[in-house]
Amino acid sequence: MCGIVGLFVGCTALSYCPKQLLAGTPAAAPDGAAGYRSPFRNWHERASVRQAPRRVLADDEGDRHYFSPDLVAIAQHPLVKELPPACFEEVLVQHLYRYLEFTARLEYLVVNRTVLGIARGSIGVHLPEEMRFDAYKMYCDEAYHTLFSVDLSRQVRQRTGIVPKETGEPYFLVRLQQILAELPAGDRALAEVLFVIVSETLISASLAEVPERADVVAAVRSTVRDHASDEGRHHAYFATFLRHLWGQLSPRERRTAGLLVPRLVDAFLRPDLPAIRLELAGYGLSAADAEQVAAETYTPGIIGAHLAATSRQTVHYFQSLGAFDDPAALDELRRYGMVA
Repeated sequence: MCGIVGLFVGCTALSYCPKQLLAGTPAAAPDGAAGYRSPFRNWHERASVRQAPRRVLADDEGDRHYFSPDLVAIAQHPLVKELPPACFEEVLVQHLYRYLEFTARLEYLVVNRTVLGIARGSIGVHLPEEMRFDAYKMYCDEAYHTLFSVDLSRQVRQRTGIVPKETGEPYFLVRLQQILAELPAGDRALAEVLFVIVSETLISASLAEVPERADVVAAVRSTVRDHASDEGRHHAYFATFLRHLWGQLSPRERRTAGLLVPRLVDAFLRPDLPAIRLELAGYGLSAADAEQVAAETYTPGIIGAHLAATSRQTVHYFQSLGAFDDPAALDELRRYGMVA
């Protein structure tokens, strides 16, 4: 999934080791496996890695921004709007850098390790051969998303002279590692597979919004459009993969999954407020002003509404399989504000 989902902007638009996942011998594949309808049927003609040109910054795009101010939450705050124009533009450029870095790290550090395990058949889930073959196509997609993210970031740095701020480990990865460390060793592989399913099925209106923003430079709009086109196929694939996985989990594993999913969604979507405060201070705001911007931009209500809206489809997929029939799992879903 595109980093713009996990990289929560608050706008109204909104150590996988490929080992055996399941203990013992996995159950048979669920009924209907032979009837798999591939979302990648036209991949050779439509995948961005196969048909899209390299996205290159144009020489002159007038007053266009590197990211739309409407889609950068802190850019809506009066204290940020009052920054000098060059500093305000850096806010938008740094947001683009974070988006591209988030995308690249998610793809190559987490998603592609799981996708490779699916392709090689090493995660202990029986799948139709065509599904495993499609995972190789997805592996190519995600690698290309990493490449074009790094490529565009380099172009922006060369054009603007603005150096990306050092942000350290992405917040989603820190939180995922914390969750994995707290789990019994036997549940960690399942947790990371679930995290990938979550990240690939979350819905962000921003994937549709950015390409339509006339105030954004063309190369950024086209890059996000390419990514969104590919991710639509990935979403459909993982919705199907979840059904195959669920049909082969034991009752204990299903209970574990139901308890984990709300926490994994929250880990992916919740904003990194300390990093946001630090960035704001880097624009010359006082500590008190940086705290004010963060507190007023990312209120509990805004964060909760974002989590609920963005995760609605993902929660529905798990709910339809009975993942939250267990009262404890339903309580977790409520605790994270993903169901009334």
